[in-house]
Amino acid sequence: GVRLLLHGLCSNTTVKSLDLKGNNLRTTGAEALGKLLRQNKSIRSLTLEWNSLGMWEEGFSFFCQGLRANNFLQRLDLRNNQINHQGAEELAMALTQNTSLQELDLRWNNIGLLGGRALLNCLHSNKTLKRLELAGNNVPGGILKAVEKALDHNQDREAILSEAQNQVNILSKEVLSLKDEKNKQFMDFVDAVDKHKEEKARSEKMSAARVSQLQEALDEQYSIMNSLKTRLQMTEAALALSEQKVHNLGELLNAMKQEQNCVAECHFRELQQQKQEGADRESRLLHDLSAASEKNLLLRNQVDELERKCKVQQDQLFQVKQDLTNTTAELKLRAVEAEERLETEKRRFKQSLEGMESLRVKEVDRMTQHMEATERSMHNRIQRLEAIRISLEEELSQVKAAALTERAQAEEELIKVRSQARLEEQQQLEHLKEKLRLMTESRDEAQNCCLKQKEMVAEAQAKAKQLSLYADGLRRKLDELQQDLDSKEEEKVTELNKMKVELQEQIGHLEAERAAQDGLREKIAALERQLKALSSNHREALLDKEGEISLLLEKLRMKEAEISRVREEEAQRASFLQNAIMAYVQGSPLGTHSSRK
Repeated sequence: GVRLLLHGLCSNTTVKSLDLKGNNLRTTGAEALGKLLRQNKSIRSLTLEWNSLGMWEEGFSFFCQGLRANNFLQRLDLRNNQINHQGAEELAMALTQNTSLQELDLRWNNIGLLGGRALLNCLHSNKTLKRLELAGNNVPGGILKAVEKALDHNQDREAILSEAQNQVNILSKEVLSLKDEKNKQFMDFVDAVDKHKEEKARSEKMSAARVSQLQEALDEQYSIMNSLKTRLQMTEAALALSEQKVHNLGELLNAMKQEQNCVAECHFRELQQQKQEGADRESRLLHDLSAASEKNLLLRNQVDELERKCKVQQDQLFQVKQDLTNTTAELKLRAVEAEERLETEKRRFKQSLEGMESLRVKEVDRMTQHMEATERSMHNRIQRLEAIRISLEEELSQVKAAALTERAQAEEELIKVRSQARLEEQQQLEHLKEKLRLMTESRDEAQNCCLKQKEMVAEAQAKAKQLSLYADGLRRKLDELQQDLDSKEEEKVTELNKMKVELQEQIGHLEAERAAQDGLREKIAALERQLKALSSNHREALLDKEGEISLLLEKLRMKEAEISRVREEEAQRASFLQNAIMAYVQGSPLGTHSSRK
């Protein structure tokens, strides 16, 4: 039944613990257990208390072979299984190759001195066994103490390896965290640089758009001023034409007056003087208008505000032009009428000189009245134009004051923007200094970890030296035991000689004792071979320790190289950040504006 049960468990992958206590398992059960241990990979605990596995050497050897091939079992209970020193030797040979068993309970068996030595020797090559119970086996106290020391050594070695692995994992995590932090800082820096570039491009676009808008406004102002100039030129040309026409009419009137009488000539001269004064006044007005146009050219930035007033002025000028055209038309009509009247008067002159003279006097009076009325109207218009000029000068002064206030406000805003930019640069520099301080702290922590690892390496070297000293002590003890065995052999030889002389009938018994001695000698040779194997294993363990130490030193060198690389990267990043900040400060619109000023 046990064989069928264990055969079914060979392919099972869910059972973790198996308890077969008190089932009187013998040869077939031991063979089935060996097969189970060779094939099953899930059982971690096996309890075989109160059975008889050690009574049959062949079955127990099969069980030990399965234990030797198993690398998954962690706890084995073999209490009260009648295991003798030969079974203990088989079990020790299995434990030399097993790398998973951590607890072994062999209480209340018949292991004895030889079995205890075999188990002690197997512990030199087995580094995973942490707990071994040997109570009730007639094992000497010295061997029990040696077994306890070997188990303590295994526990210490396991603790050291776990600590070293934990420290390696912690260091790897710290290195990964440092790498992640560096990558995050670099990405943040790249994002900040991209943001600065975007802001700079945006400000450049805004400034370009603003410049284009200002250029368009200036072009519009230029076009408006050109239109005003053309209009002024047209008005001047119209005024010149009107003056020429008036001058022609004056000449005609002078001719008529010269023909008629001196009185008319004097009156015409007075009228001509008045016309000359009006022309002087008009020239003065034109000069004032040219000065106003020059002032308008100086105030190009405020033309948008003065467009409405310019339109009003244009309307007034248009009205003046209309008035001038009306006056010129009236003058032409009156000149035509005067010519017609002169012709009628010439015709009638022959008929009636007296009536003609009276009519001439009346016409001269009417003409003088009309000229006085026109002079009064022109004088009124000149006064209105002077009032308009005064108002324009007042408005120009107001515009200049507004431009000065706007300029002062713009300078204050520039000062504020510069101070804000300086504060932002100082904040960025402080932030960078804080990052550098954090990086130095992390570097110091990494150096402290490296120092701790060096101390651990030194401790491991000291422990290796202690192990070598302990191995030397064991060798000396083996030499002493060899000497004791030699002395005992000599004593036994003397006793055998005495027994041959005294008791010849016990020759068969003595031959059996000799066979036993031969077996002891073979066991001694086997022990010597085991001692050599243990020394070779110890040397391999020392080589493994040296390899681990070299690996730790290589890791330390790699960490130091990585720390130096991190320092170089930090220096490069600091220099790159400084260059970027200088480039940003030099290439920013505020910097260019200040440099232009």
